[in-house]
Amino acid sequence: MKGVKANHLSGGWLAAWISLISNFILTVIKIVFGTLFHSTALLADGVHNGGDVIASVVTLSSMKVANQPADEDHPYGHGKAEDIASGIISIILFIAGLYLIYEAIAALLNPEFKTNILAFSAAFVSLVWKTILYYYTMKVGKALNSKGLIATAYDHLADIWASLAAVAGIGIGWLGDQLSIPYAIYGDPVGGLIVSLLILKVAWEMGVQAFNVLMESNVSMEKSEEYRNIILSFPEVKRIDQLRAREHGNYILIDVRLSVPGELTIQEGHDITRKIRDTIKEKDKQVEEVLIHLNPWYEDDGR
Repeated sequence: MKGVKANHLSGGWLAAWISLISNFILTVIKIVFGTLFHSTALLADGVHNGGDVIASVVTLSSMKVANQPADEDHPYGHGKAEDIASGIISIILFIAGLYLIYEAIAALLNPEFKTNILAFSAAFVSLVWKTILYYYTMKVGKALNSKGLIATAYDHLADIWASLAAVAGIGIGWLGDQLSIPYAIYGDPVGGLIVSLLILKVAWEMGVQAFNVLMESNVSMEKSEEYRNIILSFPEVKRIDQLRAREHGNYILIDVRLSVPGELTIQEGHDITRKIRDTIKEKDKQVEEVLIHLNPWYEDDGR
């Protein structure tokens, strides 16, 4: 079991490092070519990738903290470190999106794009590279249930849209220059403006999800109903008085109050709680802890 966990963790570290190195290389390529050819879409996309470098560093740091065992100061573990990382990444994305909007509007008012096949090639390589990174990082993130890696994957997805807009904008500008099509030069800043709005959308959705976890919001209704059905499948359980379940980073904590026949002995009550806990954890591997409080129930007065 420890070997499997170690392999999963090493896979997560590998994915995070690949994202970091890739983002750094793409940042340099986009900024250099975007500056040389005055491509707003490519330059802004490069700045966005610079934010991705920071995001990747945050993800690596959060994974290291999140995988530390529980201690005296953090009895529930350090799982929320990755949710904090997701929140930070969403803020970085949001700021990058606002910057891209500013640059796109400025370029629309004063277009200076120099059409060149090299700028188009840089954007196209980035598109293909980021697509591969997205699917790879998302696959590893879901396998490990790593919020940091999943957030990084969504960051790659935002980059795919950014690179797609850059490819379209630069391609339209270059083709328009070759065919002498009026106003084709505006394709570059328009592409940058469109992708900026998409990036803001991704950042908002990611931030809301991360902050919901940090604010101790309940798990989805589907999961709550799943836990409820498992508990009620035990005939000794007469009523669920309260059921709360929350995400704590990459695992779930459940608190439940149950009414069972008051005639049961302490040993019988203990055995029931153990069976319920083991069944829930067996059916949902994401559940780390189930805290069960028993209340007495009597048939004659319904208490």
